[in-house]
Amino acid sequence: MNENIVKRNDLLSQKIIKGLESRNMSGYYAKDKDEALKLALALIPEGSSIAMGGAKSAHEIGLVEKLKEGNYNFIDRDQMQDKRAAMLAAYDADFFLSSANAMTEDGILVNIDGNSNRVSAIAQGPKKVIFIIGMNKVCSDLDSAMKRARNVAAPINAQRFGLSTPCAKTGSCMDCKSIDTICCQFLITRFSHHEGRIHVIMVNDNLGF
Repeated sequence: MNENIVKRNDLLSQKIIKGLESRNMSGYYAKDKDEALKLALALIPEGSSIAMGGAKSAHEIGLVEKLKEGNYNFIDRDQMQDKRAAMLAAYDADFFLSSANAMTEDGILVNIDGNSNRVSAIAQGPKKVIFIIGMNKVCSDLDSAMKRARNVAAPINAQRFGLSTPCAKTGSCMDCKSIDTICCQFLITRFSHHEGRIHVIMVNDNLGF
């Protein structure tokens, strides 16, 4: 990565961490994927139950693989026949892993969901939530974060899932009401009433969509 981008990310991350702290959330900055993996594992005690949404970023830093191999109770919905049971089990998990579709420079997290299991678990249920977020998802303000979520993340995810939405065909949000839409629920996380519940690991890399 270009050294000027690295320097910019190093400085910006400190602003974001202060913003998260002002919102009763904890922020961390990892110089690379390996450091992000170490930070995440340090937050999760062995024996913990862990669930997740479709967090590509957690896969990309190697966290999911480590949890499956280690002494953890990883709730793997991909391996469970009863998907609803897997989603319900997530609400009682010790940890829930997620990423964000976008994040503002002052620490607001933005997520869009189709089935809504991810955003509902972020909002309530699991004892702790760990976000893995690449610096490519940082936006200047809430308006630009919403635009990123709808015009970058949503079309890519719709294409990834093979959905027949207007955004999958055009590459940008058409504010559709397609039966395939993945923009059913919007969650803006601006504050946590529960101290120590939400942890955000920012990674000096491009992760996810």
